[in-house]
Amino acid sequence: MEKQAADSSPATGSSLIEVALHKMKRAIVCGELSPGTKLKVDALSKAYGLSSSPIREALNRLAQEGIVNASENKGFRVAPITVADFREITRIRRLLEGEALADAIEHGDDQWEGDALAAFHRLGMVEKRLGKGPLALDDDWAERHKAFHFALFSACPSTLLLGMIDSLFDRAERYRRFSALHRQTERHKNNEHQELLDAVLARDKDKAVALLREHIGHTEASISQAIERQLATLQ
Repeated sequence: MEKQAADSSPATGSSLIEVALHKMKRAIVCGELSPGTKLKVDALSKAYGLSSSPIREALNRLAQEGIVNASENKGFRVAPITVADFREITRIRRLLEGEALADAIEHGDDQWEGDALAAFHRLGMVEKRLGKGPLALDDDWAERHKAFHFALFSACPSTLLLGMIDSLFDRAERYRRFSALHRQTERHKNNEHQELLDAVLARDKDKAVALLREHIGHTEASISQAIERQLATLQ
């Protein structure tokens, strides 16, 4: 009876903030809320069926993550898409994710290896289904792609490091999706993922970290070009 009473209790303020955070973050990352869009608390409250308090707190958290800009005079807006921002995200990701992968290889056990293999298999299955389509625009692929990378990192003992990587990964995802809408050729990464996984399972720390940093860096040129082409059309 006690459990039933607990299950039927209303959502807490914290959980409502998480709901608002998830909905708005997804809308921004997926491009449903375009760069520069003004984020009006009242309108978002109506759209998501939530009071203004969790909406405002979620917006403040998204501002801390760098995908929303906050101003005392101008309120909240979706952060702009810029080449400089993407290059900075890429530079920091290469540093942090390399450290996390090195730690994971050092501390990972058999379960970690199995989880990485399973995540790679699930990613490969959705890539077969999609064929030559735009992978970055598919929600299932995006989810499995992130799951594969974080399966590799999962044995890293630093929750702080993993949290920083998670935030930057989502910021990069916004650029991947923006780029996929405007790039001229699609880039498939299966071979890079296979090489990376092979190095990880071989416990070759130096090679795995080098491959990961190359993998992250390979997208920089294509995404930067897509951003520059799109921004040029708006001028």
